[in-house]
Amino acid sequence: MTTVYDFSLPRLEGGGTLDLAEYRGKPLLIVNTASECGFTHQYEGLQALWSQFKKAGVVVIGVPSNDFGQQEPGSSSQIAAFCHKNYGVGFPMAARCPVKGTNAIPLFQWLNKDLGFLARPRWNFYKYLFNKQGQPVAWFSSLTAPTSPRVRDALERILLNG
Repeated sequence: MTTVYDFSLPRLEGGGTLDLAEYRGKPLLIVNTASECGFTHQYEGLQALWSQFKKAGVVVIGVPSNDFGQQEPGSSSQIAAFCHKNYGVGFPMAARCPVKGTNAIPLFQWLNKDLGFLARPRWNFYKYLFNKQGQPVAWFSSLTAPTSPRVRDALERILLNG
């Protein structure tokens, strides 16, 4: 059975890959992000969520994408500088990747197939929550803030029940 831990992403900083197997046994929240979007302020909530739950093992991972409205046009160094300077982002970030259509990276191809049409990202800041076994258990659209009760409750259930 495929799990999120079977995938890797190109790293935003330092080159190389972000091997998701490094996080085996930990809940993951993976979010497609963009720096020039009306939802960009959600970086603040993602950082707050990660700061609150990282000691419990939760890992937040940002995946910048230019797929929606060309709202992530920058280079890796520009994206990293923007995230650090404006939102103090400390959670792991991938390099800019396509997340929709036939060009989507393998992780998002798997999510699209596994979760179905309704869960496909239709804009920036779609959030995908994985349990400790690496299976997707919930997804949230751009409209759901990372610090919303829906996201927090789902995350706390995973921490309590695995």
